Amino acid sequence: MSKLTDKISYLQGLAEGMKLNPEKDSNRLILGILEVLGEVGDSFEALAEAHGELSDYVDSIDEDLADLEADLFDDDDEDAYEEEEDFEDGEEDGFGAALLYECPHCKETVELDPEELDLEEEHLCPNCGKELFPELPEEVD
Repeated sequence: MSKLTDKISYLQGLAEGMKLNPEKDSNRLILGILEVLGEVGDSFEALAEAHGELSDYVDSIDEDLADLEADLFDDDDEDAYEEEEDFEDGEEDGFGAALLYECPHCKETVELDPEELDLEEEHLCPNCGKELFPELPEEVD
């Protein structure tokens, strides 16, 4: 039991020991307050137990998420570090570096300069000669 329920039980025992007459208005009020306090204490214990269970559950979810993040992102972090070393001088952060794009037709990887890339213009694949960014058909309602 918690300290709160212990104190409530003590007060209820004290009231029983005093043999308060329930016919007297002031005693009826005190006995009613003690009864409500007992219910509050029980509710508090139930909430504390539920909180403990939820806390344990959240901790297990957090551990599972940490494992998942480690599986997904640890390898990627190493790859990103290795790619960062490949940047030319002045491109340490990767901005201005070529974009790699897979041709939708021949599936070959094509390097594109992001500063010269205009999607309104036609861009042909150097490998198969077909349009890299074909227009998508409009959706029909």
